[in-house]
Amino acid sequence: MTTTNSIFLMAPQGQAGGGSFSMMILPLAIIVVFYFFMIRPQQKKAKEQKNFINNLQKGDKIVTIAGIHGVINKVNEDGTTIVVETSPGFYVKMEKSAISQEWTAALQKQNGISEVK
Repeated sequence: MTTTNSIFLMAPQGQAGGGSFSMMILPLAIIVVFYFFMIRPQQKKAKEQKNFINNLQKGDKIVTIAGIHGVINKVNEDGTTIVVETSPGFYVKMEKSAISQEWTAALQKQNGISEVK
């Protein structure tokens, strides 16, 4: 078999012009499903976390990403650090980005109570 014959054997036979459109539907459907089930919810969660961190105030009960529970005692002027009281008279200075969630949300998650939104 010559090279020319093998090229002709590999070429698609008898396809109409609409064949390429039907081949594009499946990859597009996969991309759309991937976006709505994976990317969009992650973006929404990241936006909610950013809003939560930006709205922290003195007296808020929080849980850090390390699992430390505490109450915000002071939000520093630099806007990136806070002072957290973990137990009476014991203060820890930490980055706002180290805050995971609000204390009551952590307790609900620990007790298996799901929040209805």
